Amino acid sequence: MLALVMLPLRVLLHGIDLLGATVYMVCRSKEKGETALSAIRSKTGNENVHLELCDLSSITEIKSFANRFSLKDKPVHVLVNNAGVLENNRLITSEGFELNFAVNVLGTYTITELMVPLLEKAAPDARVITVSSGGMYTAHLTDDLEFNSGSFDGMEQYARNKRVQVALTEKWSEMYKEKGIGFYSMHPGWAETPGVAKSMPSFNERFAGNLRTSEEGADTVLWLALQPKEKLVSGSFYFDRAEAPKHLKFAATAASHARIDPIVDVLRSMANLR
Repeated sequence: MLALVMLPLRVLLHGIDLLGATVYMVCRSKEKGETALSAIRSKTGNENVHLELCDLSSITEIKSFANRFSLKDKPVHVLVNNAGVLENNRLITSEGFELNFAVNVLGTYTITELMVPLLEKAAPDARVITVSSGGMYTAHLTDDLEFNSGSFDGMEQYARNKRVQVALTEKWSEMYKEKGIGFYSMHPGWAETPGVAKSMPSFNERFAGNLRTSEEGADTVLWLALQPKEKLVSGSFYFDRAEAPKHLKFAATAASHARIDPIVDVLRSMANLR
């Protein structure tokens, strides 16, 4: 098994690695990536864990990484889209995109599309797991992808981004259903992580001691990576090892998923993919 993980989720990596998988973790920070790599190799004794560097907010870097990685010509059995950011202020990347959108949506879309040929090589066992969030339950799918209308709200933008990820997973499942690739999105639950502490300090303090551990947050990702595909439903949203609804009963978000086709067209244009 070859697993490609966007950013280090150590518990997930440990779990996959213990099965003897070859793991490539894709990180923005060389220092943090090397620290995680050393810890994982030390704990598992498996040297088939590798570090690749890529800033997933940059289309240019994503394409460069994809070109390098494709030269390995290895089948990718599992792609885990775990890269994410919740920036409360409106920041613009060097390529001109709003930062949350660039990482959570455009980066996720681009790396997934570019990995499809390598995922096909692992068919029919290939799968893509996108780490979304229950925060998406309050958000409709909107074509205002970069929050250009109204006063910018980082939390709302994050929720919108996570809604796009769930709708994209549905769309990919339809697009590639004949290619032997399964697509799944999931909610890890609210876990006590440095990201939550930094981006949601009040929430983190209020629920200190009651949040999930990293192990609990990673559990369903690992489960999705290892379950026989015939037991999973491509395009579905998962929570705690089970299918979960994508919409709250009175949130009126279901109809908004009809917007996904033009959104995919916009993403493809932004990423300049053929």
